[in-house]
This record gives sequence, structure tokens and C-alpha cells, in this order.
Amino acid sequence: MNTSFELVVVIPCYNEEYRFKIECYSNFLKKNDNVLLCFVNDGSTDDTIDVLKQLRNNFSSQVLVINLIENKGKASAIREGFLRCLYEFSFIKIAYLDADLSTSLPECVSVSKQVDIATNFAFGSRIAKLDTTIDRKLYRFLIGRYIATLISNQLGLKVYDTQCGCKVFERTLANKLFHDKFISRWLFDVELFHRLIAIYGKKQIKHMVKEVPLKSWSDTENSSVPFSYFFKLWIDLRNIGRAYKIKDQPKSIRNETVFE
Repeated sequence: MNTSFELVVVIPCYNEEYRFKIECYSNFLKKNDNVLLCFVNDGSTDDTIDVLKQLRNNFSSQVLVINLIENKGKASAIREGFLRCLYEFSFIKIAYLDADLSTSLPECVSVSKQVDIATNFAFGSRIAKLDTTIDRKLYRFLIGRYIATLISNQLGLKVYDTQCGCKVFERTLANKLFHDKFISRWLFDVELFHRLIAIYGKKQIKHMVKEVPLKSWSDTENSSVPFSYFFKLWIDLRNIGRAYKIKDQPKSIRNETVFE
């Protein structure tokens, strides 16, 4: 298996057997031999692991499969993938992406090109414009905008879309941000911004972070996030805000290098 890549994409999977777009993944891998796809099977109860193994067998040099026996939630699954890749592979950039490919793999690569010497973190944003195709259900859009406003106010930053599932990091920054466990199973995206603030301060991160409007994004059915989480979300958001308000100093995040 190759150990050196331009980009690594970590993809958490939970019960994806019947909606896994294996043809899309295969076509992408054929055209992008400098990209590693790291799939983390998060304790699926169906045969997701068999589908992932099939893809790995077809592209053994570009696909890594991590199998978690118990479901740990999206935050832990992605963190597991990041730490494993940081330890085992040489790469310049690392991203995470939703398995349903609401944001496509080519779009993720496009966002990754925004990461350079000056920009250490770039993330997709579902901003509907004349030149974009953002297919999102109205009720999800309205709920999402309300939540996004609360998150932006909590962070004290003008971020339009913290929750889009396409984020790309320069390796050294990823090393810092994913060292510690996350408080929330789902709102870890918010924690990432809090950690950035704790390490660099709000003024500095404005110069090292880019929010990139996606050209296309498609809503999918059967979200892995249970609808009941909407009622718990407020508790998680409050707990995150309290935790990082108390620890809003650079020392609250471990800055030392974890992996060489």
C-alpha cells in the first residue's frame, strides 16, 4: 500500500450498505491516484464492512478501512481516522467527508486546493447563489440557518455554515485540532472552531481559514443523525460553550506535535 499522498479523505460510515455509492468512489479512485480514502466503519449493524472491503480489495493501494466494533458517533469515528492516518501516512492535507457524498469527492478536492502556505483550513459552505446548485429541503434549511446563527453568535465569528460535512486541514493543524476527544458526538465541528480560537485567537484565524461556497450539494434521505438529536443539540451547544469559555486560553489545547 502507498504511504505518501497529496490528500487523505476520512469518511465515517454507519449502516451505509444500501446507499453506498461504490461506483462513484471507484471512478474517483481511478482518476486520483494521489488521494487516500480512509473509511471508518462506526459499528454498523448491517453489512457496510463487506461493501468497504470490496472497494478496498479493488483499490488496495488507495483505500484504508478501519472497523470499529461499537458505534462511537461521528466525532470519534472521524478522530480515529485522523489519528490513524497521521501516524501511518505521509500527506500534505487531510479532509473529512460524509459517506453519502452530499458533497462530491471532486468538490472536496476543489476545496482542498484552497489550502496552501497561508490557508491552513478550508471548509465547504452551502450558500445558494445564481451559479451554484444547492439542493436542500426547506425545513432542513430553516432549522440549519437558525442553528448556524446560534453557533456563529457563540463563536463570535461570522461563519455561514459550520456544519457542512466537507472540511480540509493542513497536516500540522490537523495534528493539533484532533489530539483531544470531542465533547459532542455530532457538534464537533463547533468544537473545532473553538479550538482554533483557543490556539490562535479570532484575529489570526481570519487570515488562515477560508469558507468556500460549494458549486453543488445534494440533500439525502435517511440521515445518520437521529431526528431526536435536535432536542439534545441545545444541551451539547451549551456544554461546548461553557467548556471553551472556561478554557479560552492557548494552553487549553495541546500544541505539541503528536505524530512525526
